[in-house]
Amino acid sequence: MRALIAAVIGLAAAFALVLVVTAIGASPGETSPEPLLTTVPEHP
Repeated sequence: MRALIAAVIGLAAAFALVLVVTAIGASPGETSPEPLLTTVPEHP
């Protein structure tokens, strides 16, 4: 019985976390206009 109650509480907590994250919204996902300045090593 305790395991069933723990499972229900865990499921409710996970569902509440999903609702909170959804309510906050996803990040805009903007990228930097500056290119990444990386150098490629020369091949021997």
